Amino acid sequence: MTNNQTEAAGPKFYDVQEVADMFKMSRMTVYRAIGSGELRAVRIRGRWLVPARVIEALVDAVTIGDHTDTLPLTDKTGGR
Repeated sequence: MTNNQTEAAGPKFYDVQEVADMFKMSRMTVYRAIGSGELRAVRIRGRWLVPARVIEALVDAVTIGDHTDTLPLTDKTGGR
């Protein structure tokens, strides 16, 4: 896979600031969602990273048919 193909595929993970920017919320709100288990993330050397597939699953759940008012920010595989 070339570097251009990797870029076209998109990132595998988003940092807290990127997630906050995506959803137009504060970083603190994202940290709280991670801490409460609403948003799955992995911590690497003190830095929280959210897998892109978690964000994709969240967006898909809302846009493909699950139009609930309150939707947890976790995917259905559970766990962190």
